Amino acid sequence: MDAFFTSLFALLISEIGDRPQILCAALVIRYGRATPVIWGLGVATLLNCMIAAIAGSAVNEWISEDPLQLFYAISLLLAGIGMVAWRRPVDLLEEWTLGPFWTSFLGLFILQFGDKGQFILAATAARTDAWGFAAAGGWIGVMLACVPAVLLQEKLAKIIPIVAIRYTGGGAFLVIGGIIALSAWGIF
Repeated sequence: MDAFFTSLFALLISEIGDRPQILCAALVIRYGRATPVIWGLGVATLLNCMIAAIAGSAVNEWISEDPLQLFYAISLLLAGIGMVAWRRPVDLLEEWTLGPFWTSFLGLFILQFGDKGQFILAATAARTDAWGFAAAGGWIGVMLACVPAVLLQEKLAKIIPIVAIRYTGGGAFLVIGGIIALSAWGIF
């Protein structure tokens, strides 16, 4: 269950105000229908979470505990940097004519593939034998972050202090990642 809750909270926090959340809101505004965007998000996120968790599980078999700790620390440090640093604008996929589900599914799958959330999820799964719990927690975390953006669109930014969450969460990831890295090197 540790892998479940770790990936749930890490991905929930890391997705607040991030590009998948923005793209989801933009797609609902564009198409005027939330259901196909939610389905596209759900399937794309599930596929990405499964890929990350299975890859992390494979890494678990190859390396020992200290490098796994360092891998996890690096994932948190990179997520923290990504949360507090400048981000390039989101491509709103305006030229895509695939319809709401396929545009949401493919656009979000590509956007999330190799993103900080997938890296955190792979590192979490690498630290445990319960990669399925890590995948489930990550999927729920992303859905909890992005579905409100689908339902509320631009109103979400008025309800939730997105900038404060991004800086606080990013700072927390940097501190926790730094402590874990120092521990992995035997310094802390």
